[in-house]
Amino acid sequence: MIPRLNFAHLPTPVEEMPRLTKFLQGPKLFIKRDDQTGLAFGGNKTRKLEFLLAEALAGDAKTLLTAGAGQSNHCRQTAAAAARFGLDCVLVLTGKKPAYPSANLLLDGLFGAKIVWVEDRSDRDRVLQQTFDQLAASGQAPYLVPYGGSSPVGALGYAYALQEFIAQKIPVNWIIFPSSSGGTQAGLVCGARLAGYQGKILGISIDEPVEKLQAHVAQLASATFALENNPFEFQPVDILVNADYCRAGYGVYTDLEKNAIKLFAEYEGLLLDPVYTGRAAGGMLDLIKKNFFNKEDRILFWHTGGQPALFASDYTAAG
Repeated sequence: MIPRLNFAHLPTPVEEMPRLTKFLQGPKLFIKRDDQTGLAFGGNKTRKLEFLLAEALAGDAKTLLTAGAGQSNHCRQTAAAAARFGLDCVLVLTGKKPAYPSANLLLDGLFGAKIVWVEDRSDRDRVLQQTFDQLAASGQAPYLVPYGGSSPVGALGYAYALQEFIAQKIPVNWIIFPSSSGGTQAGLVCGARLAGYQGKILGISIDEPVEKLQAHVAQLASATFALENNPFEFQPVDILVNADYCRAGYGVYTDLEKNAIKLFAEYEGLLLDPVYTGRAAGGMLDLIKKNFFNKEDRILFWHTGGQPALFASDYTAAG
């Protein structure tokens, strides 16, 4: 059994979305509220960090090191977890340092994280490794938290999450969510195999083409499954991905995201974020409009959090 800490607020609730269902005149909609996992405004990375932090502490780490975009939800939750367990935190963030921090970046600072800025994303891995080596050489015992928390150990959080959802006894035949670094989707497909879940698990790609994301998730799911079970090789064809909605590019705030955020807010009092859940929900709404689903379908939208990004100046000023 892989070690795990217990600091997320679990189980997260599942809620019906009756007004949005009625407005869309489509399948019945539900939402899994992983924006309520509790750590630093919540989000899906908290489940992954329960396993990653346990591994870090077992290895006597003193510093958590990870990387992401300037408004990374993953980095915000990692910084909070470090503060919670008395570890230092260093974040390698892509972009230009803003004159005034806002949203996730503001919270990173409140949690005491040190920020290393990299303007060119293609240079991020080099700077991340360089930072790791410097921390190790200075005796700060770094633990490298993978991008998005998406290692086999981190993905275990969503294998258990799928089992948690099944125990809530709300039958659905579709689960839809944003997919990017792949850990959430890999964990869900592992959990589905373990539990015998027969519904479809569809990741709406945030930034990767179908073939690349399918291959990555299949490989990650296979490695995750092997940690606590007999080996099983997932194939790319086993992984459902829709990449029709990421052509604008990562973090580009378009009418798709704006419309989804507005509809979820106006009809259900629910807040999405402009990068991940806004794009995935926008894709789901478009698929409903195109009659991709049957009216008898029951769809769960898995809310992965990220609402602090709504308060970032680059999004509030957009459009």
